[in-house]
Amino acid sequence: MEIKKVNIQDIGKLKEIGKLTFAETFSSENSEEDMKEYLENGFSTEKLTSELKDQGAEFYFAELDDKVIGYLKVNIGQSQTEIKDENALEIERIYVLKEFHGKKVGQILYDKAIELAKEKKLDYVWLGVWEQNPRAIRFYEKNGFVAFDQHIFKLGNDEQTDIMMKLKLN
Repeated sequence: MEIKKVNIQDIGKLKEIGKLTFAETFSSENSEEDMKEYLENGFSTEKLTSELKDQGAEFYFAELDDKVIGYLKVNIGQSQTEIKDENALEIERIYVLKEFHGKKVGQILYDKAIELAKEKKLDYVWLGVWEQNPRAIRFYEKNGFVAFDQHIFKLGNDEQTDIMMKLKLN
């Protein structure tokens, strides 16, 4: 497996893996209408183009035999969805195809995010994780993250609570 930085030419693959992994992860707990709206807006060509052109945001693919099986999105500075601390890196997304769960793909993408934060000499890494996603919460706790706040994430018309977690690097 290899980790590859995503560029604008990869937008089709990014849209595909983004929609597929989000749907696999959250469809069973959310209404079809809310999912449809989020997938159309959150992974539109315009939104992804804007995110890929953002100097403070980076995407990485996990590829196996030239197939994208997961991806990572990190943000620094003013590109963070909240906090916007110059000394922090936000892990906005780590998603892996369900068939590859339990095969360390998420851990490898996570390790890449930590490596990027350390290269940039940042103080901490933070993220938001849905309170109803115990698998992800356990993953981050296992990696040393602690909850420090919560925020609302809108999925279509549904307001959901994300637990905000952080990991100090120093």
